[in-house]
Amino acid sequence: MSLSAATHHRVLADVVMPSRTRALALATDATLVLAGTALVAGAAQLTIPFWPVPLTAQTFAVLVVGTALGPLRGVLSMILYLVLGVIGLPIFSQGTSGSLFSLTSGGYIVGFIAAAGVVGWLARRAWDRRIVGMFVAFLAGSAVIYAFGLPWLYVSLSNLGPAVWQDTMGYQTLIGATLGAGFLPFILGDVVKALFAAALVPLAWKGVTALDARKRG
Repeated sequence: MSLSAATHHRVLADVVMPSRTRALALATDATLVLAGTALVAGAAQLTIPFWPVPLTAQTFAVLVVGTALGPLRGVLSMILYLVLGVIGLPIFSQGTSGSLFSLTSGGYIVGFIAAAGVVGWLARRAWDRRIVGMFVAFLAGSAVIYAFGLPWLYVSLSNLGPAVWQDTMGYQTLIGATLGAGFLPFILGDVVKALFAAALVPLAWKGVTALDARKRG
């Protein structure tokens, strides 16, 4: 059975790259997983080098991959991204790699896996075919990333000590430093990305559905 099989709705990748045989389905799934990893790796290099959490196009790419590929393939893409970066490929933001424990933003990368699964699960239930559903799905995926990234950042800053988060960063409390550096600067961007996806993905569905109907006709 292909990884694209599901008891619910098809996702975009199922329509764009349909598979009619088992061998072709497995090859298609592998190609899509690799393509999702490559997209996130490329988006990670589009960055403004803030510290301790860089501003990148990565989150948008993660949520698009999860939505387009579905939960299983999306999760596998993000796991592959994490593994390749940890073993030394320079695919994390700013061309970095290595242990996540050396990164104050490592928790966000772990969160990519769960976020891709969440938005992919919602896409299987056709949330991505309507503007409001896609908007909510993207915000939910972003919230999942923060759920992993912020606790990780809190611990990382705690280990670095007050000399960093108080004297260097200028925050009076550790929680203030965590939210001020890892959450507040990104809220507006997350909303803009969700609005963009809410306009783009349902429009893409209209296009591929029309093409699919033409082929079947």
